[in-house]
Amino acid sequence: MTCFTFVETFSLDKTVKKSKLSAFRSSFVRRLEVVPYKETCRNTFFLWRLEYGSQSNFSVPSSSLAREQHTVSSSSSVVKEKLVEKAQKYKVKPIKKVLIANRGEIAVRVIRSCREMGIETVAIYSTADRNALHVALADETVCIGEASSKKSYLDITSVLAAAEITGADAIHPGYGFLSENSVFSSSCEELGLIFVGPSPFAIDKMGDKSTAKETMLNAGVPCVPGSNGILSDAEEAVRIAENIGYPVLLKATAGGGGRGIKLARNSEDLRSLYQMCSAEAQAAFGNGKLYLEKFVEAPRHVEIQVFADKYGNAIHLGERDCSIQRRNQKLVEEAPCPVMTEELRAKMGEAAVNAAKAINYCGAGTVEFLLSATGEFYFMEMNTRIQVEHPITEQITGIDIVQLQLQIAEGRPLPYRQSDINLKGHAVEVRINCEEPKDNFRPVPGRVSSLFVPGGLGIRWDSHIYPGYTIAPNYDSMIGKLIVWGPTRDQAIRKMKRALNEMNIVGVPSTIPLHRAIFNNEKFIQGKEIYTNFLETEDILSQVVG
Repeated sequence: MTCFTFVETFSLDKTVKKSKLSAFRSSFVRRLEVVPYKETCRNTFFLWRLEYGSQSNFSVPSSSLAREQHTVSSSSSVVKEKLVEKAQKYKVKPIKKVLIANRGEIAVRVIRSCREMGIETVAIYSTADRNALHVALADETVCIGEASSKKSYLDITSVLAAAEITGADAIHPGYGFLSENSVFSSSCEELGLIFVGPSPFAIDKMGDKSTAKETMLNAGVPCVPGSNGILSDAEEAVRIAENIGYPVLLKATAGGGGRGIKLARNSEDLRSLYQMCSAEAQAAFGNGKLYLEKFVEAPRHVEIQVFADKYGNAIHLGERDCSIQRRNQKLVEEAPCPVMTEELRAKMGEAAVNAAKAINYCGAGTVEFLLSATGEFYFMEMNTRIQVEHPITEQITGIDIVQLQLQIAEGRPLPYRQSDINLKGHAVEVRINCEEPKDNFRPVPGRVSSLFVPGGLGIRWDSHIYPGYTIAPNYDSMIGKLIVWGPTRDQAIRKMKRALNEMNIVGVPSTIPLHRAIFNNEKFIQGKEIYTNFLETEDILSQVVG
């Protein structure tokens, strides 16, 4: 492992002007002192290599192209030449080293997939993450700044410099931080780095919620009735609300993660909440613009995982039900949705694929819908990145989503057609946070003194914590995801209940007791009446036992 430490940095203008980017290599790197850490022997995982043409290391995808690649390693030069021709046809640019522009469990997740593909990895970290698991697992590490996200993981200049000095040829942004930042994506392109994600154009199209809605309406994707774009003032909001009917939602156009949303049930509420919502949005996102939507009573939150390549091919990998939430943030996800029919899945899947094609999307994305009790569905937003809950889709499809992201980013065509996608069994994920559920979900960071993780067939734990690890107060409170798979939903629920009862985290409080209460709830077990207000209507918090 090699560790580099940044001892001096400078910031680019927020617009990251091309003139500055052009001088990036010469001007920035000279201002760094590269401090070699300790060199260790190459990890044995990297002894295995698979040649694609004359230059590349990657895993074997489930496709005819992969079978040709496998043949190359042991067969004739004739096949090898054909393979090189195919690579040229598809403009393949093999990835040799990936910098993960993230931390926590998603950084660990990406490193593991890269290792299986024979791709080297670079971990970046803040001073608060010196002892983080992703730092220990990566081939090279770079400390990019202080504990504050703004001075480390959100500092575009430092992240790009880390890629420069380590010789990375691609950046995987994970989720959160810079993953949906079009300036960062375009900066990567300017420097000749592969951004493992969609184009800046697609990010911008979906990043602004009102623009996204207009784009989806033009593509024929069903949308919730509401304003056609940004609201000019509170009175316009009242006029639209009286036309479509109350209750309505005020939403920040730059919002996300459940923030920047206010519910109004009458005109008086709407007028009083307008300025409050705008001010909160300005403080949280730097953009106080709002739009308005009809509030769908008792909806399910159902999202479709989509994938698209650079050649116009797009598919979906089925749906995920994310209806169990607190403060509009997901707690439990399952796939497939318990009330989904084949006909409805086909309609929602087609709408999601059309949404991706409408913006020439490339890579992994998620189209989120509200599903009413009567079967109508409405577009909410599109997340132009990998989702926290992607493992449950992996469990029911058998597809490694991170590896597929990397293969698409290299320029390879999708190795699947829609008819190749078969959903098998049922998967459930719970997000475990270091929070105190009975104290308004107050984050309680600290030292993990002991950790016991359940095991057995169909149980998966994606996390970055370990015994002795100190959870920093500077970042999101999620410390892991417990995922189970079973042949049926009933079996998956039984397995999750067993896993939750076995799991033990000592040193910090967690949301494990909350999840135990959810999985013992009869309505949840039945699966028919699970809506986004489930915690409130079922009074789950009163059933939590510490």
